[in-house]
Amino acid sequence: MENTIKYIHLLYVPTMACNMGCKYCYLEENTKELKTSHGCLETLSYAIQKMKESNVVPFNISLHGGEVTTLSKEEFESIIAFISDYYEKNKDIILKGGFPIGHPHIKTNLYDLEKHIDTIKKYNVSISGSLDLPLSLHNQYRVTKGNEKTLDRILKNISLLEDIPNKKKVSATIFREHFCHLDEIIEDIRYLDKNTCLDMNDFNFMIGFDYNSCGLLHHITEEEQLTLYRKMHEAFDGTNLDSGVNGPWFDEFGPGYCSNCDNCGEKFFLLEKNGDIYSCVRGQKQKDYYYGNIYEDSIETILKIARQKIFLNHNKEELSKECEDCPYLYLCKTGCPFVKNVYHTNKSYTCKLQQQMYQDRGYPKDENPKEFLYQYVQKMRKENSENYLPEKKEEYPSLKEIITQDSKLKYIYDENSFLLKVDEQEYPLSSQILKKTRDFIYLTKESKVTIYMKKSLLKEECDYPENNALYIMLLSGDLVTYGDENREKQRHLMTHQVYKGVLDRIPSSKEGYYAYSLDSLIKEYQPFLSLEKANNLFFTTTALRDYHYTKQKNNAYYHLQAINLPFQNIEFYYIDEELKS
Repeated sequence: MENTIKYIHLLYVPTMACNMGCKYCYLEENTKELKTSHGCLETLSYAIQKMKESNVVPFNISLHGGEVTTLSKEEFESIIAFISDYYEKNKDIILKGGFPIGHPHIKTNLYDLEKHIDTIKKYNVSISGSLDLPLSLHNQYRVTKGNEKTLDRILKNISLLEDIPNKKKVSATIFREHFCHLDEIIEDIRYLDKNTCLDMNDFNFMIGFDYNSCGLLHHITEEEQLTLYRKMHEAFDGTNLDSGVNGPWFDEFGPGYCSNCDNCGEKFFLLEKNGDIYSCVRGQKQKDYYYGNIYEDSIETILKIARQKIFLNHNKEELSKECEDCPYLYLCKTGCPFVKNVYHTNKSYTCKLQQQMYQDRGYPKDENPKEFLYQYVQKMRKENSENYLPEKKEEYPSLKEIITQDSKLKYIYDENSFLLKVDEQEYPLSSQILKKTRDFIYLTKESKVTIYMKKSLLKEECDYPENNALYIMLLSGDLVTYGDENREKQRHLMTHQVYKGVLDRIPSSKEGYYAYSLDSLIKEYQPFLSLEKANNLFFTTTALRDYHYTKQKNNAYYHLQAINLPFQNIEFYYIDEELKS
């Protein structure tokens, strides 16, 4: 790993146990303590040390759950003391990264707050609690596991925070069942502001998603989200809560939050007591957002899998046409991948709300959205970024027109000539400069990789097939500068040719296709592969490769548009251990 320090936001879950059984809990049946050989402080201290040894520094450590207040007094204080000491010992390195020094912080349902109030006061712990608004619905949806009401006890516990100078705030999750009581919500916000020590300018609205509410609660539409937003502004603009409604209340949907990262897998991590690491509270206990285990995996592997899994989750649906044309894409980045996949959509579930916020808060529209779109696709999308190059007026024939006019070129770009098989999965290959999406696969030392090539391909554009060969090129994801033009390209690692006489003698399970195993080649060049970026495999024949370069020499228009390797390809990440499921 490079010596450059990587700063991350770390959520730590010291216990999965919870004292409540909220009707819309994202953890569902997982809110119970699991047996583990590791203590809650042991796991956190071990993880921090292991991260720092790899130049990864949490600039913020927050406690989440389960419910952290279900810990014993001794366990709770030991963790709070550790985090307080961590901030003090690492003050210089955190400030150097441009981050403020915080205090220990907990996310809590507030139900057992009294048990730990002495520790909270001693270490000036900041509090982020949860309530249901309107308060009249709180006891309907936020109950104990014995179905007992919780509101009175929670309001009593909030009063215990009055003498604590640090942050004490609450958030409320809005489903349609809550949305139907907007006037009541407004009155309850005023009540909490006037009658409690909560800082209601630091309040947060969250939008609920109903995939785990057992049909009891339902999400609100984008139009209803706008109604919520506008009603709150009508009620609170110009009041003592003006800074809240124009700030923190809806900040979760603004550009400063995790959902607006290019790749949140580079910045945000949730660590459980047993060492498991997930993306965040939304992805907790979800296999698609599981990054590994701090006791079993290296930090480098965890970081790599995090980036790759978030990339894949952003690409389960095609890029939205609305996002392609949106002047706010540079702020939104298409939203949270978890929620997009919950609703099988390809854009943010709060799109209209975000656009209204951007306008109201004075964020400028991107005057050149196509340029940002091109950059975003290059970094975070499977789509071929070349198809998103900002349009320029062309005064020469397109590549497709050139291919159509030259029958010899079609075999270079044929989509049916090559088939890659990885274990039991097959991938038809096409030219990288024509396909609309990029294809990625994951290879490990256990992978079985075979390339199948149509037998007839050796005869195309070749007078002497015995002299023709399957032509394989392997490129690293690492970039180097080539040639007088100083153009950055992927580092070329290997060219390998397999002639007809050899291919004829290798058994093939597919009629009409040659088969050739790539296992030994990949193993031989594995030390030179990029472990951070996607590597590239290209396939053609010797004769077709020669014809491609002849065409480049004779036709400047073709050369301009096929300057990058045009052959059938697939990109792959190499992982030196099995990808976590």
